[in-house]
Amino acid sequence: MTSTVPNAIEHADEQQPPITMFGPDFPYAYDDFLAHPAGLGQIPATEHGTEVAVIGGGLSGIVAAYELMKMGLKPVVYEADRIGGRLRTVGFDGCDPSLTAEMGAMRFPPSSTALQHYIDLVGLETRAFPNPLAEATPSTVVDLKGESHYAETLDDLPQIYRDVADAWAKCLEEGADFSDMNRALRERDVPRIREIWSKLVEELDNQTFYGFLCDSEAFKSFRHREIFGQVGFGTGGWDTDFPNSILEILRVVYTEADDHHRGIVGGSQQLPLRLWEREPEKIVHWPHGTSLKSLHADGEPRPAVTRLNRTAGNRITVTDADGDIRTYQAAIFTAQSWMLLSKIACDDSLFPIDHWTAIERTHYMESSKLFVPVDRPFWLDKAVDDEGNPTGRDVMSMTLTDRMTRGTYLLDDGPDKPAVICLSYTWCDDSLKWLPLSANERMEVMLKSLGEIYPKVDIRKHVIGNPVTVSWENEPYFMGAFKANLPGHYRYQRRLFTHFMQERLPADKRGIFLAGDDISWTAGWAEGAVQTALNAVWGVMHHFGGETDATNPGPGDVYDEIAPVELPED
Repeated sequence: MTSTVPNAIEHADEQQPPITMFGPDFPYAYDDFLAHPAGLGQIPATEHGTEVAVIGGGLSGIVAAYELMKMGLKPVVYEADRIGGRLRTVGFDGCDPSLTAEMGAMRFPPSSTALQHYIDLVGLETRAFPNPLAEATPSTVVDLKGESHYAETLDDLPQIYRDVADAWAKCLEEGADFSDMNRALRERDVPRIREIWSKLVEELDNQTFYGFLCDSEAFKSFRHREIFGQVGFGTGGWDTDFPNSILEILRVVYTEADDHHRGIVGGSQQLPLRLWEREPEKIVHWPHGTSLKSLHADGEPRPAVTRLNRTAGNRITVTDADGDIRTYQAAIFTAQSWMLLSKIACDDSLFPIDHWTAIERTHYMESSKLFVPVDRPFWLDKAVDDEGNPTGRDVMSMTLTDRMTRGTYLLDDGPDKPAVICLSYTWCDDSLKWLPLSANERMEVMLKSLGEIYPKVDIRKHVIGNPVTVSWENEPYFMGAFKANLPGHYRYQRRLFTHFMQERLPADKRGIFLAGDDISWTAGWAEGAVQTALNAVWGVMHHFGGETDATNPGPGDVYDEIAPVELPED
């Protein structure tokens, strides 16, 4: 079991089909598309070597650039900060370089099958991530209202926690056809997926996560809802998501996005960095040995984009921070969408007005983390009672609490090696509480809170370096952690996700393509970055008169069969 509050059905049958994060809004098999020997498609030879702007060097931008390069185009990547985006791995000053902290994405579900394609491609390893009560987590402490409970499995917690787990299972089954949808996703039964989801979108688009709980007889108790919000399922408490659309939450639980997480050994930022340097074995037009790095002067991306405008012939003209102006037949924009409203001067003519409205209405969640390096995984030491007798318990555990820290994660690479503690991982209002504080001020508050939970543990004496921290809402090129739709936002999300289907747009609104996890249906997950990158690659290919192999249709080729349900505007 990997969840504090488990999913609605226990998957005892190990032979059942694996699930993938490809639905339910757009049930396209991106993993099959990537694995097909025919490749993702081809463009006319007359277009080989044509430059395409790729704005943003996060995972989505690098995947898109890599695949465009393989087709024979010349991607020109613009990056304001560093390659990786929210795959950001940092070290600790003065510590061994192998000791790292994941400031952004740090855990990835097996259902991220398109992401896994690239992890395997560049030869990265993964290992189980120590979420609450996960098999890889030696122990978990749940601390609510000053009362702590030590557990190695859900059964070790008081009965009320199991009651809350049962309530969540019943809530999902009765209100969202959980078992039926989960089965349809596993079997890739597109007609059934669309039948279930279309009905739920119409019924629930205006409903909050909290309202969905309140409508369930299983959650009629406020106490149950409070515990669920603070402890949650999978990764921990979800009360910061309570104001968001329930559709966002259903996408997570249907696809098991919050279960069985794995971390990337050595850090997630290695993935885009390795793709940047990778020399594909199969490549069109370019000589073998070509990489994204080799296609860029000095092996570096172009600097930040400061202006985007349309010029004659429906071209996209890009001005960068060095004052360089270049014009392209096509461009992919993968940065946070709010950048188009603030950091980048944009022509209104770039997008249709309803797309601008969707960009303006995008709702981002705040998020903060703080990590400290420690001398060893001391939390695996065994505790003793007041008389000095062994208790059999770990002295410290992965911790969920209603205190300021909320979630504390313990990360090690072996019993005798330096280790890392994520002292706090918080979202939304909980993140904003940390915003005015420096890294050291944050650490002091966190150590005080954890000291109240573990009064016999001196965490400070094990710290061997300065803390590192991030508040994504304060990052100038992000302004938030990830998109999370509010009730009524489905129509906006649909406009942004389907933007790659540009034959439906006026000719003077084509040529620039949106990508990135914040325009995906799975925002906050790297899988969404990959999927939308592949959509944009198909869009650019189509824009240049290219096509996919008949045996491997792309997302645009099958769009009419699986397009997201369209809600009426009137």
